[in-house]
Order: sequence, then C-alpha cells, then structure tokens
Amino acid sequence: MMPIEIRPVLTPRQRRDFVLFAWQIYRHDPLWVPPLLPERLKLIDPQRGAWFQHGQAECFMAYRQGRPVGTICCAEDRAVNALRRLKDCVIGFFECVDDYAVAEALFDHARQWAVAHGLETLYGPFNLDYEDGYGVLLEGRDRPPALLCGHTPPYYQGFFERYGFEAARGDNIAFAITPEDGAQEVMRLRRLAERLRQRGRITVRGADLAHWDEEIDRVHLLLNRALAHLTDHIPWTRESVHNALLPFRQIADPELVLFAEADGQTVGWFPGVPNLNEALIHANGLRYPWNYLQLWLAARRPVKCLAIKSVLVLPEYWDTGVAVMLFDEMARRALPKGYTWFDLSLTSADNPYTPTLAARAGARLYKRDRVYRLRFG
Repeated sequence: MMPIEIRPVLTPRQRRDFVLFAWQIYRHDPLWVPPLLPERLKLIDPQRGAWFQHGQAECFMAYRQGRPVGTICCAEDRAVNALRRLKDCVIGFFECVDDYAVAEALFDHARQWAVAHGLETLYGPFNLDYEDGYGVLLEGRDRPPALLCGHTPPYYQGFFERYGFEAARGDNIAFAITPEDGAQEVMRLRRLAERLRQRGRITVRGADLAHWDEEIDRVHLLLNRALAHLTDHIPWTRESVHNALLPFRQIADPELVLFAEADGQTVGWFPGVPNLNEALIHANGLRYPWNYLQLWLAARRPVKCLAIKSVLVLPEYWDTGVAVMLFDEMARRALPKGYTWFDLSLTSADNPYTPTLAARAGARLYKRDRVYRLRFG
C-alpha cells in the first residue's frame, strides 16, 4: 500500500484546496448541502476566523501518490479548556475517502498534534464552530439536513469507533413534526394550551427587533440557565450570543421567534427560522459566480420547513406548561404562512425536556448525530 503523507495547510491557495476537498467526497451525494465557500475560508483564516480570538488551530491534508485523500483540523479552544479545566484538542473538517488507513493516518496526526500542545483528548468533529454542522451522522439519510445540521458519509461512524473514539455525550437528535401526521397530538396540546392561556399566568409574544440588545440579553440568560444541566455545556458569552444570532436578524420573521413570559420575567424562547438549506442545496456553496444566480432563483421558492433550533425554558418552569404554550403558538402562527413541517433539532438526548415535548406533539425522530471523544492522556 502506498504511504500516506500529511501536509500542513499554510497558504490561501492551500486553504481553498482544503475546503474544496469536501466537494470530492460528496459529489455523488444528493443530500449534501454544500457549505458557503466564502464563509468556510473565513473560518480557517487565522487573520479573520473568530476561533483564533480565543484559541489556535492548524489544518492538514492527507495525500497518497500526490493526490488529496483526506483533511482534518486540529484546534485548541484555550478559553473553554481553561473554564472547564479540560485538555481537549478539538478536531474538525474531517473528510476522508472510504479507506480506513487514511482516517487512521489523520487521527494519528491529530493525536500527535494534541500531545505536542499539551492536550490529552481528541474531541469532535466541530468545524471551528460549536453550533453549525457538527458531529457524525448516525441515522437519517432520507432527506437533506436542515439549517445548521450536519451530514456525513455512512462510513465515518465506523472509522471513528474503530480508532477508539467513544460518544462524548448524549447524541444530538432531530425531530420532524408534520401537523397532519400528529393531528391528534396537536389538538390535545391545543386544548391544554387554551386552558393555560385562560389562566393568564403565561403569555407568549414575538421578538421585538426594535429592542435587539434587550432581546439578546434575554436569550443570553436563557441559554446559560436552561442548558446548564447538559453534559459538555459551554457557557455562552453575551458577545457570542449576539454574533450567533446576528446573521438571522435579516431573515427571521419576528412573529416566529417566540418568547414566553411569566411572573414578570422571560422564562422561555422558541425561535423558528426558514430552513435556508432548501435554497442552499442548489447553490453549490457559491463556488462559482453563476451559483449566486442559482441561489437567488432557489430563494424565490416558498420554504416548506420551519427550523426550530432551540427550546429554552428556565428549569423552574419546566412543569408549568410554558413549552406547550410556545409550541401551540408557533403552530398557530406558522401554518397560515405556508410552512408544512417543523424541524426541531440541535437538541441533545441528554435533555429530557425537548424529546418529551416532541413526543407529545406527534414528532418523529428523523436524524441522529454523535460527537466523539478519545482519551489518551
């Protein structure tokens, strides 16, 4: 077998080749949503990428006989490691031909990089971003991923687990909610929501974009209090919340970004945004100039899926019906706008709350992803 050579990615041309390697892996996969090439190039650029403000990262490509066969990024998040007293080497941008020898060479190199930097585990995959397209897809290859969800070839799971990686936490799960399929459950929730509404303790409203800063403060509080019980939860800074939500400010319908209030405070958040992947799947990652026209044409079509990326409720209000009120209000507002199904994703199997709500709404689990950790220190 010909040897595998691992080379560092150093120049702008090499960074472009690094990112574009994914097109080779997924060129025959109709479910893959190509990432936006300009955004990917920004992520891995030490001069522009947000990761480099709080950590370090290096990218590598694997070659056999001069041809690229795999990629990996090795990174350290100094801020998170210090906060949580960890020694994680975060790996990401893992792409590989269907050959375990290549994956093994990439993992070996990542492990060597970690040891050289005083780290003791490999953790990921995360593409220098904890919220977008992370993990390895285990189940759900009947439809493309929704916004912010990942997609990987079926053989990646075997490669990770053969090398010795284990699940770092509960799997990330995604639910599909189609009102017609769960009609009885939806009507049951509607009756319960109506009783709660009559009591008057809980109210639901849409986002007030005119008071953006105040809304960011509310989301910041909810993210850190509602998710603190989850394994591997990384506390959000206010700046990170602002930066994460800013791209959605222009595309989100404020009527579908819901807040629940009770007892004089904000107690829940239920954001729904159009599933832009329905258009992005036709845009080829904006790799060529004509892809911008393709994206414009695709974006003119009605979006069928409303992507709901979080169900946040303060722990002391878990059993008060806040989530029922939020879901019922979302259905009342979204269905008349033409949405035909809801994606409820980026939720953890460790979170007992969201899966319970999904089941009560007649949801179907349709995707499962896993984040891995390998300990060697």
